[in-house]
Amino acid sequence: MADQYSTLQKDFYRESGKWLSTFEIWTKCINPNLHFIYVLRKSQQYKNTPILKMVWKFILRHYQIKYGFQIYPETKIGEGFYLGHWGSLVINPNTVIGKNCNIAQGVTIGQQNRGKNTGFPTIGDEVWIGTNAVIVGGITIGNNVLIAPNSYVNFDVPENSIVMGNPGKIYEAENATEGYINNKV
Repeated sequence: MADQYSTLQKDFYRESGKWLSTFEIWTKCINPNLHFIYVLRKSQQYKNTPILKMVWKFILRHYQIKYGFQIYPETKIGEGFYLGHWGSLVINPNTVIGKNCNIAQGVTIGQQNRGKNTGFPTIGDEVWIGTNAVIVGGITIGNNVLIAPNSYVNFDVPENSIVMGNPGKIYEAENATEGYINNKV
């Protein structure tokens, strides 16, 4: 059933657990994180249409500054994207993020320029990233992973895991994100 809905509707479904019409989505845009997701998805939708690309990129830049989200239309983000709180979030445009992912405030997902993990992170499906976590380098985060607040991750993380600490330590957990990721699409 969820296949009939747009990526934007799936993102908004994650917040409320209800399938919303276009008008209902607009009314939810009073919430800063949902408003930003709306503008981000529109800028992604029109990235191959020159005039609309320029318009939406300009609007996106305004809200990047206003809300403190540094996420670009080039970032590949799966459906069901959820920003828990607004403010101070940096995601490198080359990052790949799977579906049904939650990201809290203060998170940095960035590039590593030297060493064995040079590159950008790839994040799987159903990943929960806590407040002030830092994820850097050409690493892979598996599906069903919880990254605890204030964790530093610069290494691959297998699926069904919890990462805690700085330096991060991996703990195997079959239900790592159970209760953390609601209203999956």
